[in-house]
Amino acid sequence: MDLAFYKRLIRLVERSEISEFSVEEGDTKIRIVKNSPGVTPQYSHPFLHHSEVHQAGSASKEVNITQDKIVSSESVNPNHYEIKSPIVGTFYRAPSPEADPFIKVGDKISQGAVLCIVEAMKLMNEIESDVSGKIVKILVDDATPVEYNQPLFLVEKD
Repeated sequence: MDLAFYKRLIRLVERSEISEFSVEEGDTKIRIVKNSPGVTPQYSHPFLHHSEVHQAGSASKEVNITQDKIVSSESVNPNHYEIKSPIVGTFYRAPSPEADPFIKVGDKISQGAVLCIVEAMKLMNEIESDVSGKIVKILVDDATPVEYNQPLFLVEKD
């Protein structure tokens, strides 16, 4: 497992309604707990450096991460609009692996424009924009799982 995997797990737990999640792979154990009063975090920041997680030695490694809420370092802009996933599935930026993405950061979009595909149960669902504006940020990596109501794009409304 790598740092990107840890970050994806934290985001999934943060955006879900579950309060505790644990996974074990080989000799590495990960436990993520959120909204747990009285629990003291073992680390001051949930996004750990790779060296802090993978300690030297052959003994079993365990990572405990407690989070009440991860606050985005980006300032909140009232003119920004989050386009959220209407379904659970796998996020794809392009219609096929060989094709160009539907949109890129900085692109101007209009209401109804196709932004991505969310695959659910082998069905490809085109996700359309609710608003017109400019893509400020793509919040999800390509080919990653998304949850219902998870923010996918940040749009600066016209």
